[in-house]
Parts: sequence; C-alpha cells; structure tokens
Amino acid sequence: MTQSISDLRDMDLIALVSELRASKQEALNLRFRSATGQLENHSELRKVRRQIARINTLIRQQEIAVAEKTGK
Repeated sequence: MTQSISDLRDMDLIALVSELRASKQEALNLRFRSATGQLENHSELRKVRRQIARINTLIRQQEIAVAEKTGK
C-alpha cells in the first residue's frame, strides 16, 4: 500500500486524493488492530501517518502551483 515519494510525485491531484483516502482507511484499521491488541508491528502505524503527511504536502504543493498559474 505504501508508495515511494517519487511515485506519489508522479500522480495527479485526483490520484493523490484517492491515495489519501486509502491511507486514512489503512490508518483507521491499524488503530483498531492496535487497540484490540492484534497489531504486532506498531511501526506500521507511524509509517502510514507519515505517508498521509507526505500526500497532504504534495496535494498542497499542487494547489499552490495551480493558484500561481492562474494568478491568484
């Protein structure tokens, strides 16, 4: 599920939003598994949270680029 930053940079805005939704769903599932004691590797939760932050950053960068292009 986790993709490299270069793969994420190649995605368009729609694909990034879709990936963000999937990552948030994965984080939710990991939190539930952690709360019920079923999660063996707790570093997965940290990786997913960082992935969400990367995706949010890339989405914001694309929004800024579009705003600069349109002159706003």
